[in-house]
Amino acid sequence: MNSIVSVKGQVTIPKKLRQQLGLTAGAVLEFHEQNGKLIGQKKVEGSPFDDWVGKGRLPFGKSGTAYLKEIRGK
Repeated sequence: MNSIVSVKGQVTIPKKLRQQLGLTAGAVLEFHEQNGKLIGQKKVEGSPFDDWVGKGRLPFGKSGTAYLKEIRGK
């Protein structure tokens, strides 16, 4: 598969490759050179849950399981 570099340095990634790699609009790609080749890869972002880890606090002296049973009424 081929693509042409535009005057602005832009290229179109062929649809078949975008689908195979799961690249959707807004995906961020990282580029680097390796042995004379241009390497582009999808940037792996952290989990959206990473920002929330450790933010919640359990009532003192309760385990996560005990607290969930209590609030779920079991």
